[in-house]
Amino acid sequence: MTDRSHILSWLTDMDGVLWHEGRAIPGAPELIQKWTQEGTPFLVLTNNSIYTPRDLAARLQAGGLDVPEERIYTSALATADFIKSQKPNGSAFVIGESGLTTAMHEIGYVMTEVNPDYMVLGETRNLSFDSLTKAVRLINKGARFIATNPDVTGPSADGPIPATGSVAALITAATGKAPYIVGKPNPMMFRSAMRKIDAHSKSTGMIGDRMDTDVVAGIEAGLYTILVRTGISDDAEIAKYPFRPTEIMDSVANLI
Repeated sequence: MTDRSHILSWLTDMDGVLWHEGRAIPGAPELIQKWTQEGTPFLVLTNNSIYTPRDLAARLQAGGLDVPEERIYTSALATADFIKSQKPNGSAFVIGESGLTTAMHEIGYVMTEVNPDYMVLGETRNLSFDSLTKAVRLINKGARFIATNPDVTGPSADGPIPATGSVAALITAATGKAPYIVGKPNPMMFRSAMRKIDAHSKSTGMIGDRMDTDVVAGIEAGLYTILVRTGISDDAEIAKYPFRPTEIMDSVANLI
């Protein structure tokens, strides 16, 4: 077993690591309880920008996973933190749901369609041609294009659905301008998360189920990386990439 004695804080992905199809993955509730009882700093990360941390905490609790809302860090929060650091008290035209609009309001931003500083794109289930047209025109007029995450599809009960990355590609095709993407695999999201819990990269571990987002971003952020097999990665998937996590395990139950 690889030595983890120097790890003092943890970042962990949500879907495929702690959570799957509306239920807690075996071992996840016990791990969260262990970290909480021991006072271990941790954050649960997700590229999902639709829900607020409070909404997510309630959904997780209903499925058997008790994670306080202050321990949840979404790509919407990371995006808002990034924009605030770039231009405090600015303005934005936002395409997204309550998770993103709430995060933007909380940093003091004004939502507007008139000469905004930013055009911010997040996950949405209510995309309209009108909002796409406004986004394209505002970007062409100088609004800086930001996206919460690069995922091109998302899961649903009926199969994959278009996600933020797909909509961003459409806007890019219409404007010739690509967005700056804040969420995973941008290691900036991990660095922002570590600042939230006053953690240092040398003593922080990252647990994920994807080589192309969780592991690569963890490596680039200088973290101890763990890949679990409860999500999408198997041996064939792992072999596709030239990099490796620090450790591979069957599930988070191995950490209890």
